[in-house]
Amino acid sequence: MSGPLTILFAPESAYGPTNNCVGIGDVLRRRGHRVVFAAEASWKGRLTGLGFEEDLIDLAPPPEQPQDAGQFWKDFIRDTAPEFRKPTIEQLRTWIRPVWDELISGARYCEPQLKAIVDRVRPDVIVEDNVVCFPALTTAGVPFVRIVSCNPLEVKGEHLPPPFSGYPAEDRGGWAEFRAEYDRTHRETWAAFDDWVTRQGARPLPDLEFIHEGDLNLYVYPEIADYTAARPLGPGWHRLDSSVRETDEEFTLPAELTGGGTDDSALVYFSLGSLGSADVELMRRVVASLARTPHRYIVSKGPLHDEIELPPNMWGAEFLPQTRILPLVDLVITHGGNNTTTECFHFGKPMIVLPLFWDQYDNAQRVAELGFGVRLDPYRFTDAQLHGALAELLGDTRLRSTMTEAAETIRGRDGLRTAADLIERTAAG
Repeated sequence: MSGPLTILFAPESAYGPTNNCVGIGDVLRRRGHRVVFAAEASWKGRLTGLGFEEDLIDLAPPPEQPQDAGQFWKDFIRDTAPEFRKPTIEQLRTWIRPVWDELISGARYCEPQLKAIVDRVRPDVIVEDNVVCFPALTTAGVPFVRIVSCNPLEVKGEHLPPPFSGYPAEDRGGWAEFRAEYDRTHRETWAAFDDWVTRQGARPLPDLEFIHEGDLNLYVYPEIADYTAARPLGPGWHRLDSSVRETDEEFTLPAELTGGGTDDSALVYFSLGSLGSADVELMRRVVASLARTPHRYIVSKGPLHDEIELPPNMWGAEFLPQTRILPLVDLVITHGGNNTTTECFHFGKPMIVLPLFWDQYDNAQRVAELGFGVRLDPYRFTDAQLHGALAELLGDTRLRSTMTEAAETIRGRDGLRTAADLIERTAAG
């Protein structure tokens, strides 16, 4: 590498992918490179505060009033939450395909903006963390890096469960039916998008895939939980066992959670993510159940935080520095988003997973079937099930030892700097 690079990051407008890009981008920025974010417009000001340049895009006509970061998807999740109560195969038509439709609509709308950004920024390398193709990013004449930080099953294989199903890896019952339903409900959408992508000058999409492979592909999932034996990664793929940002603010445990606990009182972190927490009814249900336990809880309350009251054994806020909190707790109750799941492995924390949508069913199933946690139905769990899972995982000293040892290995592999090294090498040709 002869000098500083200009690196353009294009993350999905959600906290998981954006935070992943922030973590990698921060390492590159501190190495002296120019890092520019082509983020969605609601992120305005959040990324410049971390030392990056912003050259923002709209995925739809701008709203009349300014929105919070990722507000579109928060509203979308809130309005479609009843769909999460259905079996995953039924969600393919009523939730998964509408999400693809929205993502595709955004890609079409912002294509001219992205072309203009590429012309202005003149990047040496482009990094996309998303699940849908933006042709301007792949036709810029510079190396294209794809990050898969959403779902380990996004990299498919004949011997793997179908993505979005949450089906077991060791039981193929239902796999063929699910794949057939996915094809039936998505073939037309994919074909129209593929036609549009090629008309923008990009190469055709792989069959039923909404994004191309890159010149470099970075795949975020810990080896200990991966499907390596069933689906080895190809030569153009590099696993990052974790990719945990170092930009979160420091965190001090609130005084109300530092004392007063009993001998059997653990410290637990509860988060349904920035999107899942928009389901206030569900948040209240989980909080009410946890209030009937002896433990102490840190609660990520999310965008509708004013509507969620916490009992005396809990403390929470709208936004929390999750990567600073996880090392302090004994266990995590999570929606199973890929960022939180991989961060729990990074810090060696067992999980109770309450999956709601998209990758979360697959992560929940993988955590449960490997014994790293318990999967529960977020809308149908009983107090006995949730409290029993807490007791089981908190009392499992062997699991705690296994996860602590695995976390040391994961952290030693230093995913952030590994990613930065690979991006530098790819840009240098």
